[in-house]
Amino acid sequence: MASKVIDLIYWRNVGRTGVVFTGLVVGLACLFQLSLITVVSNSFLTVMAVTFPTYLLCKGLHVVRLLDGSHPFRFFLDEDPTLTDDTTIRVVEHIVLLIATFVTEIKRLVFIENMFDSFKFLLLLYLLTYVGIQTNGLTLVMTVVICAFSLPLFYRLNQARIERIVKAVNASLDRGKQILDSIHELIFPPPPPASSPTPPALKPKLKTK
Repeated sequence: MASKVIDLIYWRNVGRTGVVFTGLVVGLACLFQLSLITVVSNSFLTVMAVTFPTYLLCKGLHVVRLLDGSHPFRFFLDEDPTLTDDTTIRVVEHIVLLIATFVTEIKRLVFIENMFDSFKFLLLLYLLTYVGIQTNGLTLVMTVVICAFSLPLFYRLNQARIERIVKAVNASLDRGKQILDSIHELIFPPPPPASSPTPPALKPKLKTK
């Protein structure tokens, strides 16, 4: 399943990716004017307006002995979308791991384990308030879909140049992080290490005559 998604977003099969991408964008655009139920029902009606006449045509050609009678959509019917037990376990474990990682990261950012990371998170939340005012969730979903189908291809075509820019940005961020860590240590110096208690001196025993 993951390999098929990667093939789609990297446009390895241009025809299939074009159909999927166009369908997603058109479907999301329709949701701006129509309800979800209307879009879903009309989408299936459009598909069946093609599949039903095609099936009847193949049956008619089989009656007059022009076709062998094979099902025209056997390829789609034979494809098994079910998950095996091992695949299901891997998917569930991956989802649980993502949720646990998300919760751990949120706690680390909210309760300021690292001042630099929490500051970046605070800046992101502040910018998202303006994004929420200007756009809605459906616009963001459409933007994510367009980026998912365009950015991987753009990265593959300009990989060397993008990697140089990313290295320069990471170097600048590392320098900024070091400066903020130094300021944090100046404002909140670490506590001095606790001195280990000295053992009591042993008194010499007096010899009895």
